[in-house]
Amino acid sequence: MARADVRHRGDLRLSLLARTVAAMALIAPVAARADDASAAQDFAIHGQATLTDQGYLAFPSPYAGGNSLPGTAQGRETFDATLFIGVRPWQGAEIWAAPEIDQGFGLQNTLGVAGFPSGEAYKVGRTNPYLRFDRLFLRQTVDVGGASSKIDPDLMQLGGSQTENRLVFTVGRFAVTDVFDGNAYAHDPRHDFLNWTLIDAGTFDYAADAWGYTVGAAAEWYQGPWTLRAGLFDLSEVPNSQKLDPDLGQFQIVAEAARRYSLAGKDGSVAVTGFLSRGRMGLFSDAVALGEAEDETPDTAKVRHYRSRPGVSLDVQQDLGGGFGAFARAGWADGHVEPYEFTDVDESVSGGLSVNGKRWGRNNDTVGLAGVVNAISKDHQAYLAAGGLGILVGDGQLPRYTTENILETYYDIGLKSFLHLTIDYQFVDHPAYTPERGPVSVFAVRLHAQF
Repeated sequence: MARADVRHRGDLRLSLLARTVAAMALIAPVAARADDASAAQDFAIHGQATLTDQGYLAFPSPYAGGNSLPGTAQGRETFDATLFIGVRPWQGAEIWAAPEIDQGFGLQNTLGVAGFPSGEAYKVGRTNPYLRFDRLFLRQTVDVGGASSKIDPDLMQLGGSQTENRLVFTVGRFAVTDVFDGNAYAHDPRHDFLNWTLIDAGTFDYAADAWGYTVGAAAEWYQGPWTLRAGLFDLSEVPNSQKLDPDLGQFQIVAEAARRYSLAGKDGSVAVTGFLSRGRMGLFSDAVALGEAEDETPDTAKVRHYRSRPGVSLDVQQDLGGGFGAFARAGWADGHVEPYEFTDVDESVSGGLSVNGKRWGRNNDTVGLAGVVNAISKDHQAYLAAGGLGILVGDGQLPRYTTENILETYYDIGLKSFLHLTIDYQFVDHPAYTPERGPVSVFAVRLHAQF
């Protein structure tokens, strides 16, 4: 692509962001005063805009395949701007709509690393800005007793109050991760870590279209220190596609149990999340066997039948005091069956630290450091070794297998109350599970505005 075209797209994104930030600079003080005026809200408008510029240096690459990260240096940008519109139609209810403008591409069109380096990059990249309604849902909260507490207004939360014990029902179009697998230190690529397998468990193959959203319903029960969650969601029409199944014939059940606790006077929580996907999926062993019989590259699309794929993950977060926070995740998913929606990970372990800048006089700054180890099953290895392609990875061969190891660190700088600049670095060792290629150093700059 011509350099002039690249510069034009970059200038366009910067222009969009500059206009959005300018608008937020005018609106944010008014919105803040509106939030402070009353503890209860019947209507709210919030917004965000995020520009992420990410690239990597050249790295050793003796071979490459259809889903490889090229060995030559590369840089890409993504931009998104979202308007969150909320209204309270009756007591305890909230309706939220979130139109979003997206533009840009992930590195190598979001391919080449199972733990992909940018959660701001979708699997669908486009040169020109386009509009989507990623979220449109109803949330109903039913208070059932216990102490009452204030709710501060947020991007998808009206200000008000709620009781400690309550029921919460959500139905419509939203992200499964809006409800499940939450973590205060590693869950939002607009504020904290960028890597896919740090912001969520790498094995959490949650129902979603290529943009990460689906249609479904979830129920939550808060009782004392416990929270139980369950949900039913629509899978894509075919694995890793842009369209959801039109008749909910392929679906996913998600369940989660979380327990809040206090350790040495510091808050913490532990959660177990499980999923069961029911859809037309292929076994890696069947794909390899068919490929050998036909003397062709194995392809799971040729051996798909209606079956199940389960998975489970553990999530722990702990306030350590003094501005320090820690988190850890571990997950497993059935590696005999191809992943349906998320990425090519069958086992994953991650952990890290978050430090608030108050310790050095920067209350709005945050530093993060985390690592993740991703792995795949023997059947999955054999499939990639025979030249098969996964959701994000597939170098055309896998002569020697190893785990994919990633280290990420970031410094988030609070320029204004509504504007943050983040410097991010990731070291990716053994991208796509092969020791012959890499390691890769990935750098990013993220500018995020929000009101």
